Amino acid sequence: EVQLVESRGGLVQAGGSLRLSCAVSGFSFEDYAIGWFRQVPGKEREGISCISSSAGTTSYKDSMQGRFTISSDNAKTTVYLQMNSLKPEDTAVYYCAAQWDLGPKTCNYWYDSLSVGRVSYWGQGTQVTVSS
Repeated sequence: EVQLVESRGGLVQAGGSLRLSCAVSGFSFEDYAIGWFRQVPGKEREGISCISSSAGTTSYKDSMQGRFTISSDNAKTTVYLQMNSLKPEDTAVYYCAAQWDLGPKTCNYWYDSLSVGRVSYWGQGTQVTVSS
């Protein structure tokens, strides 16, 4: 059974940090690009960061560059999203996601309008709230 299980999010003050984790099971880490989306009520779900183990690449949505860091553990069973310098506009439900890895450019397409439709598996989502 495929599972993507996210850690609990939480409430943090603006400027603070939070780390999310996504425990992956039921498929090979090497076959999928794994990353994070987020969604604010009333808005579309958007890709924010992606890691491809097969390609050895990571990528970020422009507004997260320099603030968020995606990584995986050596056993390649868990993906982390370290979020620093959080802003109130980062408040959202964060989802872990896995998409079949099509090669080095897979993560490049994590951020376009069709990205949600390419995802094979989703986590349950976790709320992150940043207070001002």
